[in-house]
Amino acid sequence: MFRDFKSGGYNLEDTNVSGQRLISLILLISLAYTAATISGQKVKRMGVQKYVGRIKELGRTVRRHSSFYIGLYGANWVNFMENSYELVAKLLTLNPNKRKYYQLFERAIRLILSVS
Repeated sequence: MFRDFKSGGYNLEDTNVSGQRLISLILLISLAYTAATISGQKVKRMGVQKYVGRIKELGRTVRRHSSFYIGLYGANWVNFMENSYELVAKLLTLNPNKRKYYQLFERAIRLILSVS
């Protein structure tokens, strides 16, 4: 959680606010953090987190990304992929044997959108 409030997420310390504004910002961040974490947990339960971030690296025994990371960047990943749809369609015409993987990818997008 500590990293999520720092450079891994909201960059709270870079805001340089104090007093009432800091309290308001912390309240807002806690709501957004909770929403992103719940969304990330749902994505992980569906088993499509591998599309958003690596689960494990070779030789690593613990997961690489938190539920917060998966929830926060899952929506960004879907938005990026929706904007690149035309490019992906052109690439599929060049290499049609990748269509099976693309269909798995589309399923992951639908599942992540159902969580958001």
